[in-house]
Amino acid sequence: MKKPFLGPDFLLQTETAQQLYHVHAEHQPIIDYHCHLPPDQIAEDRQFENLTQIWLYGDHYKWRAMRANGVDERYITGDASDWEKFEKWAETVPYTARNPLYHWTHLELQRYFDVHELLDKDSARRIYDECSEKLRTPEYSVRNLLRKMNVKVVCTTDDPADSLEHHQSIRDSDFDVQVLPTFRADKAMSPEDAGAYNAYLDKLGAAAEVDIQTFADLEKALRLRHDFFAEMGGKLSDHGLEQLYAADYTDEEIDTIFGKVRGGESLDSAEVLKFKSKVLVLLAEMDWEKGWTQQYHVGALRNNNARMLRQLGPDTGWDSIGDFSQAQAMSKFFDRLDTQDKLAKTIIYNLNPADNELIATMIGNFNDGSVAGKMQFGSGWWFLDQKDGMERQINALSNMGLLSRFVGMLTDSRSFLSYPRHEYFRRVLCNLLGNDVENGELPDNLSWLGEMVGNICYGNASTYFGFTPVEEKVAAETA
Repeated sequence: MKKPFLGPDFLLQTETAQQLYHVHAEHQPIIDYHCHLPPDQIAEDRQFENLTQIWLYGDHYKWRAMRANGVDERYITGDASDWEKFEKWAETVPYTARNPLYHWTHLELQRYFDVHELLDKDSARRIYDECSEKLRTPEYSVRNLLRKMNVKVVCTTDDPADSLEHHQSIRDSDFDVQVLPTFRADKAMSPEDAGAYNAYLDKLGAAAEVDIQTFADLEKALRLRHDFFAEMGGKLSDHGLEQLYAADYTDEEIDTIFGKVRGGESLDSAEVLKFKSKVLVLLAEMDWEKGWTQQYHVGALRNNNARMLRQLGPDTGWDSIGDFSQAQAMSKFFDRLDTQDKLAKTIIYNLNPADNELIATMIGNFNDGSVAGKMQFGSGWWFLDQKDGMERQINALSNMGLLSRFVGMLTDSRSFLSYPRHEYFRRVLCNLLGNDVENGELPDNLSWLGEMVGNICYGNASTYFGFTPVEEKVAAETA
């Protein structure tokens, strides 16, 4: 029997999958432990004027699709009006068939706006006007959008030099969703451009109130900021890397390298690698000392289009999957920390699907029984954040490790309308498990499997990261 598009049993091929999803997954709260939502907009409880502002601004997934569809850059990042940009996106949507954007677009229209009409050039004006009108009502402020999706925790991505003033403002308000900072220190370990790096060190030093002249000063500044993030509720760090760094170095070499770059001199590739290796270990030790979870996103080949990078800057849609060698350096890096008994809880996300089994087996080398699922193979990331990518990650983890201890999905998004991605993941998960039951590969025990599904969707993350719901925190503080 033909199923309706995005119907109640979308992606759920069997009766068992449908039961698992509708009973055990659908209504679970959301912990978004890695995203790029702007905390200033949450602090001010922003309301967007129209659908373009909340949907197209900063969304390089849509931008890439529009460019591939022959849309001029003026209608993507240029000076066209918001309506003109939306119109071009609507014209592009039918051409995204079989791209996850087609599913996401219509899921978001349904879940947030109760719009079930397909978006194309003919429906564009109606949908734009209806959704924009709703966005201008209090019900559609960003805080209420998070509430609508049953989000309990949001972990933003923040530089050590950030003031976290917006996080403080949110903490001081009565908002019932935790918004916590994540320590993303990539700029602190990027000395390739001496001028840009020194400008960043000045900014970091000002934030930490440390005059950074030596490597010891840099370590002091990073530790002070790490402490501050912890005071603000932070429990995670994050790193965006081509690969993990594990070169050998001495403290004397690092002091010399830092002095050289702080003096404005360029480093050679070997010096850069030694420096990155040292800082990465330092940051990992800081995470271990606080009981944090460290996240590593590896494998992106960034800024491929030099002309457009000069025109628009980074993170505007010019990145792709890289084919970096991961295994040896990753093994050496984790072993370096484990040998010192300083390996924190860890999540590895890979961008190249060829590395799935590599990651899934690597994490097993460093589980030590101290924490269930201490080493995690992260959910399908970026270009792999789609049905096939999710299934391949889940299957690799199932075959090589313990799916039952997986901390589940995250949005990794800059958009307040991205939370149906959690629904998408949950449907994919339940469909795989349901198919296994129907095929006789798992027992027909929905109580047992339902508990596992609930844990992957919410419970495991809550326990693993140690998040305390806002209502429990308030009760404890007022007791």
